[in-house]
Amino acid sequence: MTSELIRQTADQLAQALAAGEVSSVDVVQAHLDRIADVDGTINAFLHVDADGALAAARDIDQRRAAGQSLPTLAGVPIAVKDVLCTRGLPTTAGSRMLEGWIAPYDATVTAKLKAAGLPILGKTNMDEFAMGSSTEHSGYGPTRNPWDVERIPGGSGGGSAAAVAAFEAPLAIGTDTGGSIRQPAAMTGSVGVKPTYGGVSRYGLIALASSLDQAGPCTRTVLDAALLHEVIAGHDPNDSTSIDRPVPAVVEAARRADVQGLRIGVVKELSGDGFEPDIVARFEESLDLLRGAGAEIVEVSCPSFVHALAAYYLILPSEASSNLARFDAMRYGLRVTPEGDPSAETVMAATRDAGFGAEVKRRIILGTYALSSGYYDAYYGSAQKVRTLIAADFAKAFGTVDVLASPTSPTTAFKFGDKLDDPLAMYAQDVATIPANLAGVPGLSLPSGVASDGLPTGIQFLAPAMADDRLYNVGAALERMLLGQWGVPILTSAPELEVVR
Repeated sequence: MTSELIRQTADQLAQALAAGEVSSVDVVQAHLDRIADVDGTINAFLHVDADGALAAARDIDQRRAAGQSLPTLAGVPIAVKDVLCTRGLPTTAGSRMLEGWIAPYDATVTAKLKAAGLPILGKTNMDEFAMGSSTEHSGYGPTRNPWDVERIPGGSGGGSAAAVAAFEAPLAIGTDTGGSIRQPAAMTGSVGVKPTYGGVSRYGLIALASSLDQAGPCTRTVLDAALLHEVIAGHDPNDSTSIDRPVPAVVEAARRADVQGLRIGVVKELSGDGFEPDIVARFEESLDLLRGAGAEIVEVSCPSFVHALAAYYLILPSEASSNLARFDAMRYGLRVTPEGDPSAETVMAATRDAGFGAEVKRRIILGTYALSSGYYDAYYGSAQKVRTLIAADFAKAFGTVDVLASPTSPTTAFKFGDKLDDPLAMYAQDVATIPANLAGVPGLSLPSGVASDGLPTGIQFLAPAMADDRLYNVGAALERMLLGQWGVPILTSAPELEVVR
């Protein structure tokens, strides 16, 4: 029974719960058992809240038994990336700087999950303060890819993606600053969505780069992502960047899954050099399936995209250096007091030296330099101009096509350590996902197949701002066609994990 429950989609679980075929307690316990069995190997979770999840499940079961009308996903458990404040639970952002810090309030996303009746299984591992593309930069050890535990699961949200791929959770929340939901999805055979910037509240999300960060779903199917998107989206007066407009009809679009007459633009600048042959081959096969279903595939050029990586790695460190200045050892978090007669300055220096990892320090230095007097216009100011050009390229492209398509990541999951000594190679993993964050448009990644190395590949779709429903329509249509081609969901092709007790 446990094995059956953990392999059902969130939609299937929701239907079984609504029909009284299974209890939320049973579903939650099945996933807690799975976590106990395999997370010693995967390290997807930094904190598991078994008592809290079971208490929430019992409450849902009692309310359902009393005949109350409940939200669609009520009783379906979820994992939350440890960058979102969760009242009463540790919230560390994957950093030793916040080790042991207990959030005194809920992020809006977390509050929405609780209000919708989703028991929170725990908090998932991540690159420290979301800085990384592999989850090797966590202060609490790397997360491993369920497809091959010698390989990374992507980053920064590798914990959320791995939890879904390892059947430890049917749903998870990630955050995407430059691809940190979509790239791990591609590397773990799961589905990841970055909603329109401002479409999901950032209140209570520990900021990396405030103009780029966006929370979103990590799931096994496009429909599951749509169901979760509907729960967490919407205007929030606590977030000044929140969009006060109706949530796009994402669930309806995912159920429609019809690409007849849809114009799909293939971005010339997001394929070719630097992309592995198998990645490109699976991408082309996916386009052929969409073409056969009645979509029109055209090539489009977005020339400013070639500068996106450079612009991003000036804008992000600049905003990060400003946001992380709050960790000064004076108000909360870690405090290291050096020997002798310490001053506020020496305490701050010692704390930051001990609390921040190498990648965080690297980006703080880059950002501080880019914002410094005499260099602001040359670096940060110029990067913002490039950002404007990228937004203009998107606007021009969406004037002729409905959605854009590209491979999600240039490679499949690489082995631990392969890129740790080459930061530029690590940064290049996000080359296809970064433009969407710079322009604020939504993006969705879903599995496009399996490469010759036995690892999953991903395809990405991008849509205009607040047209997230287009992504779910085309994504669900392709998912359905790939299911027909492969016979089983891509995720079930992963080798079975060894159980550790």
